[in-house]
Amino acid sequence: MKKYISFPLVQGTASRQAHADLPEGTYEREISKEGFFGPASFMYHPKPPTGWSAFEGPLRPRAFDLTKIGVMQHSPWHTDRILYNAHTEVRYWTLDAVMPSLVRNADGDQLLFIHRGDGDLYCDYGHLAYETGDYIMIPRSTMWRLEPHTVTEMLMIEATNNHYKLPDKGLLGGHAIFDPAMLDIPQMNDAFVAQKHDRQTRVEIKKLGVVSVATYPYNPLDAIGWHGDLCVVRLNVRHIRPILSDRYHVPPSVHTTFVTDRFVVCTFAPRPFEGDAGAIKIPFFHNNDDYDEVLFYHAGDFFSRDHIEAGMMTYHPCGFTHGPHPKALKNMLKQSKPATDEYAVMLDTRDALHVGERMADVELKEYVDSWKNNKI
Repeated sequence: MKKYISFPLVQGTASRQAHADLPEGTYEREISKEGFFGPASFMYHPKPPTGWSAFEGPLRPRAFDLTKIGVMQHSPWHTDRILYNAHTEVRYWTLDAVMPSLVRNADGDQLLFIHRGDGDLYCDYGHLAYETGDYIMIPRSTMWRLEPHTVTEMLMIEATNNHYKLPDKGLLGGHAIFDPAMLDIPQMNDAFVAQKHDRQTRVEIKKLGVVSVATYPYNPLDAIGWHGDLCVVRLNVRHIRPILSDRYHVPPSVHTTFVTDRFVVCTFAPRPFEGDAGAIKIPFFHNNDDYDEVLFYHAGDFFSRDHIEAGMMTYHPCGFTHGPHPKALKNMLKQSKPATDEYAVMLDTRDALHVGERMADVELKEYVDSWKNNKI
C-alpha cells in the first residue's frame, strides 16, 4: 500500500473547497498524483497558468486533424501509428469496403471506437452490427473482420500485452455510468451462418508489430457454438450516463470507461453544467504530472477548446500545465447554456507516448499558441 507524505495545509489566500469558491479574480491550478486519485494541491493565480508568450521544446502540446489522413486501408495493420509506447498503440483507420482478410491481434486486446459509419463485424464469437458511437472491445487473438455498409472511420487503441477491464466504481455501485447489462455480445445468428464458406481465406496476425499470414482453404470463422465469460463486447456512447455534481466540477477520471494496467480510456458525454454559483463550470487547469493525456473529439461543441472540430486529436504530455482555452475562461463561473453537448474519448497513459513519424503531415502546428488571447 502506498504511503504518501500527505496532510492538509493552507498558505496565503486559498479556497477550502477544490474547484469551487475561488478567491475573487483568481484561476485555480491543480497539481496531482496518480491522475487525480492521489494527493493533490490547488494553486490560485491572478493570471491563467497557460498565459505563455512563447513555448519551445518537445513538451509542447500537439493537435492532429485525423480526418486529413485520408488513406483507405483494407487492413488495420497497414495504418500508421499516431501515438505509441510499450503499452499501447493508437491508430486511426478508414475502411470503405469489405475486408478481404481476417485479422488477429496477438499483441493485446483491441478497442475500436466507431467515429463514423455502420456495418457488421464477424468474429470467432459470431456476428455483431456496429454504428457510429460504438466501442467494440476485441480480446487478444480473436479473429475478426468488418463489412462496412458506409465508409467507416474508427479510432483504435491497443492494450499491448494487456487486457481491458471495467473500472472499479466504488461507492457509486456497479450499475453507475453504465450497467454491465448494456454490453452487447456477438450472436451466432443467420448472418453468421451465412458468412461461412469453403473458399481460401487469409488471416493476418500481428505479433510484436510484425504481420504473419495464415491461409486456410476455408473460412475459419466456422464455430457452431461457444460458452464462457470471455468475448467481444459493444457499448455505445449514448448509453453512458456521466456522473454529475451540481456543486463541484468532477475530475475527468470519474468518466473512466475501460481500464488497463498502464492506461485508462474515458468518455465525455453530454451533461448539465454545475448549478452552484461558486462552482467552476469548465475543466480546471492542471498538471496531471503522472500521465500523458490524449483527447479524441467525436461530436458536438467542444466547449473548453477553440478551433477544434470532430475528428481531431490533442496530445498534452505529462509535465505540461494545461486547461481551457481563453474563450472558455469567459464562462468559468456562468455558462450561456444549461448543458454540454460534446462526445469525446480520452486516453490517459502512465508511460510517455511517442508521436508517429507521419503525423507531421496532419499536425496543427499553431496549437501551442491557441492559449494566447489572440486566436489561431
